[in-house]
Amino acid sequence: MTNIQKLEQLGQSIWYDNISRSMITKGELQQRVDEGLLGVTSNPTIFDKAISGSADYDDQIRSLVESKPDIDVAEIIQSLMVKDIQMACDVLRPVYDRTGSRDGYVSVEVTPSKARNTQATIEEVRLLWKLIDRRNLMVKIPATKEGLPAIEQAISEGMNINVTLIFSVDRYKEVAQAYISGLVRRAGSGLPVDHVASVASVFVSRIDTLVDDLLAKKNDPRLKSLMGKAAVANTKFVYKAFTEIFVGPRWDALKAKGATAQRPLWGSTGTKNPAYSDLLYVDTLIGAHTVNTVPPQTYSAILDHSKPALTVETDLREAQKILDDVAAAGVDMRWVLQKLEEDGVAAFERSFDGLYKNLLDKRNAFAAVAV
Repeated sequence: MTNIQKLEQLGQSIWYDNISRSMITKGELQQRVDEGLLGVTSNPTIFDKAISGSADYDDQIRSLVESKPDIDVAEIIQSLMVKDIQMACDVLRPVYDRTGSRDGYVSVEVTPSKARNTQATIEEVRLLWKLIDRRNLMVKIPATKEGLPAIEQAISEGMNINVTLIFSVDRYKEVAQAYISGLVRRAGSGLPVDHVASVASVFVSRIDTLVDDLLAKKNDPRLKSLMGKAAVANTKFVYKAFTEIFVGPRWDALKAKGATAQRPLWGSTGTKNPAYSDLLYVDTLIGAHTVNTVPPQTYSAILDHSKPALTVETDLREAQKILDDVAAAGVDMRWVLQKLEEDGVAAFERSFDGLYKNLLDKRNAFAAVAV
């Protein structure tokens, strides 16, 4: 039994935070599934790296340009993404069936520039859901204020949603309530809720990156002991909120109709600081009804030397002390978490813009040859 499979036994699903055409066509994704992988996530940065960094997509791009020389670059991007996600969904479909729709999902994100536009987000979610046409698809909606009503609406329409870019416990709670409200609306309309799935993607390592930088600028050696600890502490309280939200009469009524809890998903769990353990954001956050989506290097580390054990509910007093001490050091965690949300949206916008420019050049080159 692999460590990935041992984690599943403990209630944590490992998903792969990576996708590319060659990964699917050359059998790597199937190999990961055979090792116990239970899902795949993507984002604009991942697609930019996959599409701009290889010639794997050139045949499809050339075909699109030949059939429509003035094709908009955004349409090319969408076509490439749709095909990748469809193929990945087909590889993961047996997992979806085996787990009774708990896992086996592949996530695709709405265009980052729409993160502050509720209606535009809803419309793109509907379009992606229709184009990809797979039951084991999840569409990612950023957890901005404007994203919250889009989450509720999409859930009420029966679409699976991966809510991304969550940093704070307060925003997590709002996301969970948006999910529940969407289910309540759907059930109230007499529609089934038993096949609507969602995860709440809480970003982890980026918190330490920013907090550590702020602590270092204090130039106080006593604060070194706090470095690399705020992210896990914050995430443990997200899990605590999860255990408190999906209980009680309101949730029990939905559960009786077949609804499933919106699982917390730990994202951004690759270790960025080489001084820290490569499994810092894995082995410390193992808990029932959770997902951890990991980049390739972290995935390999899990297989090699993870020590699966339930940890996310341990040492809450110590976690609270860490957060209290960080605050006492003059680091405003509320500001940190809000800035990370804003920076996250901006980073995905930059990746999308880079992908757009690269594909514009390719489109023009292929169009010139066609002429």
